[in-house]
Amino acid sequence: MLLGLQKASGPDEEPFTMEAQPTVFIIDDDISVRQGLSDLLCSVGLGAQTFESTQAFANAKRPDVVGCIVLDVRLPGRSGLEFQQALSALGIRMPVIFISGHGSIPISVRAMKSGAMEFLTKPLREQEFLDSVQAAIERDRSRRREDVITTELRKRYESLTGREREIMSLVVAGQLNKQIGFQVGLSAMTVKVHRSHLMHKMQAKSLIDLVRMADKLGISGPKPKE
Repeated sequence: MLLGLQKASGPDEEPFTMEAQPTVFIIDDDISVRQGLSDLLCSVGLGAQTFESTQAFANAKRPDVVGCIVLDVRLPGRSGLEFQQALSALGIRMPVIFISGHGSIPISVRAMKSGAMEFLTKPLREQEFLDSVQAAIERDRSRRREDVITTELRKRYESLTGREREIMSLVVAGQLNKQIGFQVGLSAMTVKVHRSHLMHKMQAKSLIDLVRMADKLGISGPKPKE
């Protein structure tokens, strides 16, 4: 049994992957908890970095890797809940798992409403903790994949001419070439050429493909005139 943890059952090793080692950032003022969680995470092939306060975490140079934050609710200075609110301002988007030795329903509800991944009470059960960490890591991994896709789509969109962007917004709104031409003052044939060019630049294989791309980019058709 690790200090402050209840022994888990089942396999204790994760399969090897080619990506950079996922890292869990542990913020807790109790050194025994930090060390116990760090040892547990390392035993299943995960990286761990520990911090005694939110300020230490904020000041540290951290690797840009898939991971999550394990955050104690009650900490000296700025509390875990207060720090959770400040993460976005720091440009930190990793999922947060709260841990607390003084858990209460109001605190846990507040944490979850603020976007926490999980709220666990001490002493932590190893398997429950590891399951929560793995779920948080997978969420961060998925978010990063989406970010890569969105960044690539934005580059493609920025390669479009102003006219192509205008036509794209009308295309994804469901308008036909003839309707678009009437609205922008072009022939249906010219609209068709622009449409072909933007589909090629966006690497969209179909209209559905293009609509999905527009949705990821937050692009919608023009609002109807009142």
